[in-house]
Amino acid sequence: MRRAGIKVAVAGNIGQNFALAIANATEDYDWYVIELSSFQLDGVFDFKADIALLLNITPDHLDRYDYQMSKYVASKLRVMRNQTLADTFIYNADDPESLKVLPKTKIEANPIPFSARGAVGGAWSDGTTLHYEDNELPISEMKIKGLHNVANALAAIAACCRAGVEFESIASTLRSFGGVEHRLEIVDTVDGVEYINDSKATNTDSVWYALDSMTRPTIWIAGGTDKGNEYSTLIELAKTHVKALVCLGVDNHKLVDAFTGVVGTIFDTHSLDEAISAARSVAQSGDCVLLSPACASFDLFTNYEERGRLFKEKVIELKNR
Repeated sequence: MRRAGIKVAVAGNIGQNFALAIANATEDYDWYVIELSSFQLDGVFDFKADIALLLNITPDHLDRYDYQMSKYVASKLRVMRNQTLADTFIYNADDPESLKVLPKTKIEANPIPFSARGAVGGAWSDGTTLHYEDNELPISEMKIKGLHNVANALAAIAACCRAGVEFESIASTLRSFGGVEHRLEIVDTVDGVEYINDSKATNTDSVWYALDSMTRPTIWIAGGTDKGNEYSTLIELAKTHVKALVCLGVDNHKLVDAFTGVVGTIFDTHSLDEAISAARSVAQSGDCVLLSPACASFDLFTNYEERGRLFKEKVIELKNR
């Protein structure tokens, strides 16, 4: 949107909360782009999004919702609260939980689906090309890779087009956009071992996409504050991609129990230094060390940003030894 010349402010989970962003605004913005967590959505009453996106619904923060998925789902659906037919609701037609609950939900806005797996009538991919209305972009031209990035790109295309951005401007951005910090961020290669910072992956769904995108034997660093996680969806990917699991947290018993017998080597560590040392002990040239926690960071770190930043600092220290 910025590259298209639109004045945009970013708020919510990224940077300042929406109210503070408005209070501190130094100019009149055309649009506010807001990432809303379920915590923030719980406080939504009068707010209305002109364009609302529901990227997926997967078990997360269940400790906050009495371990009841229905309560968490109800929180996520508040993203479309107060919308009318003049507004837009964009949803993931590949997400099983969304497809289960949305037919039972009254949607006042204009609904637009997106799918990375086939034609759905909104934004979609046939596996090689992104499509929206009469517009196309070959996936090979995107700088960021992986199925999850195809899905995210389709959601962004639908939202930006509805906001009035020209498709070619969107395509130009997708050709050059290299991804965000802490999400499958390649830090460096040390002694032939690639280190990837995926600290933003604080739930199992994000980790699923991370593990699915791995092309090297992987030493997976995971753990932290468990939010009611169910790890069964990661078992097959762990069998295929993970040569060692390094558990990083105050209490790692749930992770250890879930992957004992699945991953041949498991370490129980309680500090970042200890975790990286364990990963180094088994990593060989051609391997990858992936920090993709599947958990919140609050047991050992202030937030996922601090966890990712410290991980990157440790990798750079290894590089400079």
